[in-house]
Amino acid sequence: MKKQLTLFTLLIPTLVLAETGNVKKEDEKLAEDPTKVTTKLGINYANNYDFNDGGVTFSGSLALDSARKINVSINEDASEWRVGGSWLFDIGIVNFNFGRREFTTGAVQDNYSVGTFLPLSYLGFEPFGIQIFPMAGYSYNDGEQACEIASGRCPDDARPSLDPNLMLVSNSSHSGYVGAFSLKPITENLTLIMMAGGSLGSNDYSGYWFGGGLGYTILKQHSISAFTYKMDNSYGADSAFGLSYSYTF
Repeated sequence: MKKQLTLFTLLIPTLVLAETGNVKKEDEKLAEDPTKVTTKLGINYANNYDFNDGGVTFSGSLALDSARKINVSINEDASEWRVGGSWLFDIGIVNFNFGRREFTTGAVQDNYSVGTFLPLSYLGFEPFGIQIFPMAGYSYNDGEQACEIASGRCPDDARPSLDPNLMLVSNSSHSGYVGAFSLKPITENLTLIMMAGGSLGSNDYSGYWFGGGLGYTILKQHSISAFTYKMDNSYGADSAFGLSYSYTF
């Protein structure tokens, strides 16, 4: 089993780096900044590349004070959802989340995680004006994985999936993940967004994700974005492109 990351371990970089550097003020942060603590509502539409599996997701965050907020997202039929919170420290933010994701095979992944974003701009590292936020954390995953029938390795208690070539097998795992989220302001209102990461864990769990898009601030409180992403892990795969709108209070 991989060594698990604890909340204390995740906080060490924040506590150490908090002694040096300059912190961006809240009103100086870009709308897409993952360390920004705001109250907002959003809606996004995403579709896969075959144009046959589109859907709407509603999201929102509630700032409890200048450092803490609650985050919620849910899709139109409540089959996928996520609830969590964030706590902003001197330079980074610690997030915890739990939620559910469904895949086209019928597989389900329940995920519980705690992690952090740390802005490298705090250390004066902002190459070509790109703001980089390394992220790391710990996740517990529980659900059903797809097993290829042709492999002959599906256990007797496997159940049929929505794909005739696959069976579903119950599984759980502990894992750690690392990645980065990046922002590149192009104009005063237009921002390039990039992200990528990967994870490894117990019971042969592994996964990766990457994506990108453009964010545009129409007015101070209104912003839109266009995005695309791909993710693949031991429970299933997903890829899509979409549009989103958010209103910040």
